[in-house]
Amino acid sequence: MAEKFPLKKFRTLRTPFYYYDTEILNNTLDLLKKEADKGGYRVHYAVKANANPRLMKIISSSGIGADCVSWNEIQRSLETGFRPEDIVFAGVGKTDREIEAALRADIFCFNCESVQELEITNSIAARLGKYASVAVRINPYIDAHTHRHITTAIEESKFGIRVQELDDVVKLLSRLDNIRLKGIHFHIGSQITRMAVFKSLCTRIKELLELFNSRNIDLKLINVGGGLGIDYDHPDKLPSFDEYFSIFREMVKLRPDQELHFEPGRALIGQCGTLITRVLYVKEGDKTRFVIVDAGMTDLIRPALYQAVHKIQNLSSIGNPGMYDIVGPVCESTDTFGKYIELPETRRDDFIAIRSAGAYGESMASRYNLRDLPGSVFSDEL
Repeated sequence: MAEKFPLKKFRTLRTPFYYYDTEILNNTLDLLKKEADKGGYRVHYAVKANANPRLMKIISSSGIGADCVSWNEIQRSLETGFRPEDIVFAGVGKTDREIEAALRADIFCFNCESVQELEITNSIAARLGKYASVAVRINPYIDAHTHRHITTAIEESKFGIRVQELDDVVKLLSRLDNIRLKGIHFHIGSQITRMAVFKSLCTRIKELLELFNSRNIDLKLINVGGGLGIDYDHPDKLPSFDEYFSIFREMVKLRPDQELHFEPGRALIGQCGTLITRVLYVKEGDKTRFVIVDAGMTDLIRPALYQAVHKIQNLSSIGNPGMYDIVGPVCESTDTFGKYIELPETRRDDFIAIRSAGAYGESMASRYNLRDLPGSVFSDEL
């Protein structure tokens, strides 16, 4: 495994850091575009997954758009080469300042999530003498069968507009002079690996399109959000874009004037990133051995927050295997990357790789305990 990583170069660098394999990122982009192009689909990268400027420049150069959930993400997207006409703005809590800034930037579309948001956006657009193009985010009540903290389309969710509110929304839109309804938007969750979930979404889309058609509302845009998962057990495996997009090609029939939009995040960026950390101590317990590394939950919070499992590898040792708990230095019991992990005999100064960490790793890092933020290193710069 060590041959995949430039250990000699790593020894000159301060750990922990994120190591990004740009070849994997480019291969993932190529595969994504190839499969999306078969349906003529438009793709927007979900910036929340990882807003590293170097990575975003690579992604923007491929020609896809950006899916943002804050003005700062929009600003970062513009700075790294994304065009305003390819940017969508989602999120349940857009502030007035953010809405105004996005309107002034002439972004493509707002994904609106509540009646009040529509009213506020209309009033701000009227004050600026502009029109806001919107897609109404609908909660389709689909269980994504993932962790409860990353499921967004269940009943009583803060996300999206309830189906039973749609008649009121349609009536409201007819009175909002500075709103231009482009279409509908969905996002049912994250790290979805059961393709049947996306089939359920397609069925619900068909039902909702019929509902809007019955009210003589012509929708040009259907945005199905993101959610496609990756294989954390096999970090060298690219996502199943072919199977994913084929479901929508088969089940969502578009008119020539309609567009289908997608917002992948993790699926695009997850497999290219690895958190590299160094062993500080190996501590003997009564029933286990603790490998204490210099990375912590401040660098990668997913295991503590979501009970996420990442493949963990020792890049330095080929000794006899043993079972270890991999833990960080942060003063929290949840600062644990994995329990009962089989590794070669592990010693101080060994390099540990925590794989598939490109998504929701660096972007969620914090300075708790006043720790330094992790660095970032790119394969094509070493």
